[in-house]
Amino acid sequence: MSQRLRPVSPIWVAGRPQHGEEEFFVTHPYDDSPVGATSWATSGQVEAAVAAASGVAREAAALPAHVRAEALEHVRRRLDEEAETCAELITAESGKPISWARIEVRRAVSTFRWAAEEARRFSGAVQRLDTDASAEGRMALVRRFPRGPVVGITPFNFPLNLVAHKIGPAIAAGCPIVLKPAPATPLSALHLGALFSETELPPAMLSVLPVPNERAGQLVEDSRLPVVSFTGSAPVGAQIVRQVPGKHVTLELGGNGAVLVAADYPKRDWAAERIATFGNYQAGQSCIAVQRVYVEAPAFNDMALRITEKVESLPSGDPNDPACKVGPMISAAAADRVESWVGDAVEAGAKVLCGGSPRSGANLEPTVLSDVRADALVLREEVFGPVLVLQSVDSFEAGLAAINDSKYGLQAGVFTENLPQAMKAHRELEVGGVVIGDVPSFRADQMPYGGVKASGIGREGVASAMDDYTVERVLVIPDTL
Repeated sequence: MSQRLRPVSPIWVAGRPQHGEEEFFVTHPYDDSPVGATSWATSGQVEAAVAAASGVAREAAALPAHVRAEALEHVRRRLDEEAETCAELITAESGKPISWARIEVRRAVSTFRWAAEEARRFSGAVQRLDTDASAEGRMALVRRFPRGPVVGITPFNFPLNLVAHKIGPAIAAGCPIVLKPAPATPLSALHLGALFSETELPPAMLSVLPVPNERAGQLVEDSRLPVVSFTGSAPVGAQIVRQVPGKHVTLELGGNGAVLVAADYPKRDWAAERIATFGNYQAGQSCIAVQRVYVEAPAFNDMALRITEKVESLPSGDPNDPACKVGPMISAAAADRVESWVGDAVEAGAKVLCGGSPRSGANLEPTVLSDVRADALVLREEVFGPVLVLQSVDSFEAGLAAINDSKYGLQAGVFTENLPQAMKAHRELEVGGVVIGDVPSFRADQMPYGGVKASGIGREGVASAMDDYTVERVLVIPDTL
C-alpha cells in the first residue's frame, strides 16, 4: 500500500515550532510503511516548555473567558474544515479504519465546541448562609480557579480526540498544558499544536512534546506542573500515583468492558450487531470495547450464534478502504500478546466460535470464545484486542455479579427493556457508567466519563475535566457592604 510521506512535523515548544536533535519515522501499522516523521523533544526543550507553562500560569488564569472560548472555537472550525485530512492522518499513524477515523474527527470537533461553550459558562455559584443563625447577614460566592499548569499524557488509540479531551478543558479553565502524545501516534497531536498557534492565546499556554515513555518521568515529577492527567494502562497509572503522591492526578485507565443480555430482551439482532461491532472497532483497542458478554441461559445459544455470525461478517483488511471495519492492531508485538492470551485460553479448554487464526504482522482475526476458565487472562485482564468472551449466566442478578467480578470498573452495557432491571443495574454495578440498551462503548463527549477500582480516578467530559483542573475558592461577604 503506497503512502504519501508527509514533511517532518515540528514539535511545539511553548507554542513555537521547533525540531529536536533526533528525528524518527511514524509508520503505518497495516504494512509498516513510513507515513510521516517528527523528532524527540530534547531535555532542554522539555525544560523550556515547562518553564514557559509555569511562567504564563497567572496570565492564563486571568484571560477573559471570551478569549479562551474564541481560541477553542477557532480550532473547532479549523478541524471541521480539515476533517478529511485529519481522518487520513489518524488512519495513517494508528491503522484505524478510515470510517472510524472520520467519526473520531467529528467527535474532536464536538469536544472543542463543548470546550468553547464551557469556557463561557464556567461561572461558580452563590450560596446563602443564613440557614444558620450564626451566619445571618452573610452569603458565599463559590468560584473555581485553575490549579496551575497541566501535564497531559495520551495513548495511541484516539490520537486526536483524547488529545482534545486534555487540551480543550485545560484551555477552557485557564490552565497552561504540556501535552505528551503517544510515541506511536504523535502526528495528530502535533497538527493540533499548529492549529492553536493560529489563535490569540499566549503561545506558552500549549506545548506538544513527543517524548519517549521512559523519559515521561521528567514531566510527571516536575513540581511546576501540579496537575497530571493521564490516559493509558492501569499499571502505568498506579505507578504515577506512587511517583507523585502530592500532586492532583486524574487517571483514565483500562477496563474489560462487559455487557449483560437479559433473557427477555426482544431486540437480539440489534444487541448482537452492537456487541460484534464494538468488540472489534479500533481492533478492540479501546478501554470501553466490549470484551466480556454475559447472556442469561435461555437466550445464550441464540445470542452466541447471532454474535458469531455478525463478527464473521465484519469486513477487515486495508484501513484506507471505506468498507473496512476491523483494521490492524497498533503493532505486531501487541497482536502477538493478544494471540498468546487466546492460545492460553484455548489450551485450558476454551471453545473457539470464530477466528483464532495466526496473526499476520499487526493484523489479528476477530475472535469469539466460549467456555473460558474464570482465571483466563482474556477474562481477568484488559485484552485490548479483537476478542469477545461469551459466558452463560443463570439469572440477571448473576450477570450483574459476574460484571462486578473484575478489578476494573469503567462502563457496562445492559440489554434490557425492563425498567426495574435497568435501575437495579445502575444501583449495583461497580462502574463509572451504565448504558442501557447498548454496549459500554457508547460515550458522549460532554458526559462525565471515567471509572472506579483499577479503571481510574476522576472524570473526563469537558465540564468534569475542568472541575479536576481547578479548585474551589469561597468568598464570604456580607449581604450589605
